[in-house]
Amino acid sequence: MEEPRGIGVRDVKPADFIAAYAQHLKNSGKMDLPRNWEVVKTATFKELAPYSADWYYIRAASIARKVYLRQNTGIGALRRVYGGPARRNTTLPVHFQRGSGKMIRTMCQQLEAMGVLETVEDGKGGRRITEKGQQDLDRIAGQVAARS
Repeated sequence: MEEPRGIGVRDVKPADFIAAYAQHLKNSGKMDLPRNWEVVKTATFKELAPYSADWYYIRAASIARKVYLRQNTGIGALRRVYGGPARRNTTLPVHFQRGSGKMIRTMCQQLEAMGVLETVEDGKGGRRITEKGQQDLDRIAGQVAARS
């Protein structure tokens, strides 16, 4: 008979996990929203701010998942992940632009204050998931797997 293995973040659908972890972050009350969170854009190439009232928690949950899946991820790498095409509605060629570094940096700093992420000090740079953060994310992933 096989032993039951633990459910990790890789074992559940990303959208389901991010929604559940964003709800966890919102309910915990440990994340402070910036003053201008309602009007701030997530990248320079965007025309408007996100429509969802929970976009800040959703992006923070997505960042935590990205760092969980790939350790030593820095702000520059996350800016590329959340970047996109600029100048879509013109005759000029489309070029890639990165996402907003300040919002990503602020979210990473708040996740560090919560004990989910930590800064890598061994010369490589970037951020990695802490043991407490990994347990937290795996627990949420287990709850998501049990629901589906």
